[in-house]
Amino acid sequence: MKDFPFLSILTALPLVGAAVVAFIPRTKAELAKIVALGWSLAVLVLSAVMWGAFTIGGDRFQFRESYAWIPSWDARLTFAADGIALVMLLLIAILFPVVILASWHDVDQSTRSAPAYFALLLAFEFTMIGVFAAADVFLFYVFFEIMLIPMYFIIGSFGSGQKQYAAVKFFLYSLVGGLFMLASVIGLWALGGHTFDFAELVKGTAQIDQNTARWLFLGFFVAFAIKAPFFPFHTWLPDSGGAAPAGAAALLVGVMDKVGTFGILRYCLSLFPEASRWFAPAAMVLAVIGIIYAALLAVGQNDLKRLVSYTSIAHFGFIGIGIFAFTTQAGTGAVLYMVNHGLATGLLFIVVGMFVARRGSALVSDFGGAGKLMPVLAGVLFFAGLASLALPGTAPFVSEFLVLIGTFSTHKGYAVVATLGIVLAAAYVLWMIQRTTQGTLNPALTEVPAMSKDITLREKAVVAPLILLLLVLGFYPKPVTDVINPAVQATMQDVGANDPVPAVEAGGKVGG
Repeated sequence: MKDFPFLSILTALPLVGAAVVAFIPRTKAELAKIVALGWSLAVLVLSAVMWGAFTIGGDRFQFRESYAWIPSWDARLTFAADGIALVMLLLIAILFPVVILASWHDVDQSTRSAPAYFALLLAFEFTMIGVFAAADVFLFYVFFEIMLIPMYFIIGSFGSGQKQYAAVKFFLYSLVGGLFMLASVIGLWALGGHTFDFAELVKGTAQIDQNTARWLFLGFFVAFAIKAPFFPFHTWLPDSGGAAPAGAAALLVGVMDKVGTFGILRYCLSLFPEASRWFAPAAMVLAVIGIIYAALLAVGQNDLKRLVSYTSIAHFGFIGIGIFAFTTQAGTGAVLYMVNHGLATGLLFIVVGMFVARRGSALVSDFGGAGKLMPVLAGVLFFAGLASLALPGTAPFVSEFLVLIGTFSTHKGYAVVATLGIVLAAAYVLWMIQRTTQGTLNPALTEVPAMSKDITLREKAVVAPLILLLLVLGFYPKPVTDVINPAVQATMQDVGANDPVPAVEAGGKVGG
């Protein structure tokens, strides 16, 4: 089983599916949806088998494959997965069939092609899997750039509102970040031994002088900070999240943004350990500012989709302080946060999309008392909101707790300030729920026939697996943390960081 080419097949499978769906006639929209859903479920099954074949405590990188690609550059099609990549691959495999099912009626077939939309979703899955599975820096860069193409067309062609503006802004921001990374990739190849192999570069970068390594780090970091996004590189996300179809927005903040934090963990920390330690204070400051700033902006939003987008920026601040705290607890919490944020915010975006589709508006002021007409769907929105604010018993609480306790052991001030974000999260989530589903019924809602339809069977099938995972991982995260921990520990060793040892006084009391 170890010799089975899991990652290359897993990467290619959605691309083949995208080609098949794209060639289905526009008039056969239902067939295109069924084929796309079936293909995404096949990816999920293969990912689950790969998860079972992964050896916890074994080699750091498993399922390694390497094929000749560009010999003159020593660039190869090399795939491998550590525990961090593995959990992200499974998150992708879970979210895509859920999003495809949630997007069943999102395309207006009189003006748009449903096969084209679902083919773009599968093409996007192909790029997402590739970027997390790549173990060659140049191959990673290629996937990092081409992931922009399907999402650009999804936003620009199938979005709403200022979709063209949002699509262009999304593309240009990410493209500029990619150019910074390209400069660093070229420098890394020239100075790191004329290779793009990640394992070889980890050894080779030790020979690069300190100042050069810091510049190379900065090129990677800017690209990843834009993708995440971290403050102040965040302004593209509210526009893109607000304009994209709800399902695509769930993928945008649930999966694609994780490429930024994953890239920092995998490439910035491991390839440039001294530079990572040198830049850590600045990165922590940006992360904490992002938590507070985005939370304050979320409170004032009247657009539901933009509100959820701002909450994601705040959440990425928590992931940022978890990464740069340089403790195993905080690092594990950051990776777990990446997974749990994908589930919770993905659910929140999908449910918000259900409300928007019924009302024909994303404005909070156009709702009011909607829970009286749709009590079950309002209850799901309430649960998704509570999970997003990290209520104990839901999965995000575990990751947020690990991040804060791991950060507090080395950076007490940052941890204390970050906790203010928890209070603000309760404010913007509960206020959103109050204004949309509670209180006096908005008379205008009774004039919208779709508002009288509570959650459907298809919608139950969409939200049920995400709710189940959020509850199970909220009480029993061990299966995921066991996979994550060894990879995080190896990353901390690359950085040269050691967990603080509690001071113990005589008599067994812990001292300060």
